Amino acid sequence: MNDATIKKKLSGIVLGVLCYCFAVMPLQAAELQAVDKVELDKFLGVWYEILSKPSSTTKRCNRDITSTYTLNEYGHLLAERQCLDQDQKPLTFVGEAYPVNEPRYSKFKLSFMPEAIRWLPLGQNDYWILKLDEQYQMALIGEPNKQSMWLLSRDPHPNQAVVQQYLNYAKSLGYKVDDVVYTTHQK
Repeated sequence: MNDATIKKKLSGIVLGVLCYCFAVMPLQAAELQAVDKVELDKFLGVWYEILSKPSSTTKRCNRDITSTYTLNEYGHLLAERQCLDQDQKPLTFVGEAYPVNEPRYSKFKLSFMPEAIRWLPLGQNDYWILKLDEQYQMALIGEPNKQSMWLLSRDPHPNQAVVQQYLNYAKSLGYKVDDVVYTTHQK
């Protein structure tokens, strides 16, 4: 075989591999990034869940879902999730979020396991703050595999145009938003 034939065959192979890659690999949204920095003292307090991707919690909680964040003695976020189930009985879940990118505080490992075993990696889920307005009034929370997502607000009935902006942002990150569950708040 001469050099021209070898180059022709190699070019064909390279072209074939590239075509295969573009045909088989779906276009990916930009890699997921958390916000640059969160001032924890501003993030603490009560947040109303406005919507979320379906999860075990959305199956157990029917309405009035809130998350209250406080700091414990170790500087970790304590997350107290409250809601009403389908029988209008109150449910409470207490978890702890461990920062994984101090001092930026925009990425956490969150566990709702019993307190004695929360330190185990089992049951810890990524909890990233993906978008947060400057006044700390609305926050988009998610995780790298884009299966879980929550939109939280300080107001149980936020402006729907702002909600749509956050949903559009989630979509731009690669989240599928056609299955989100909107939370009803009676307050």
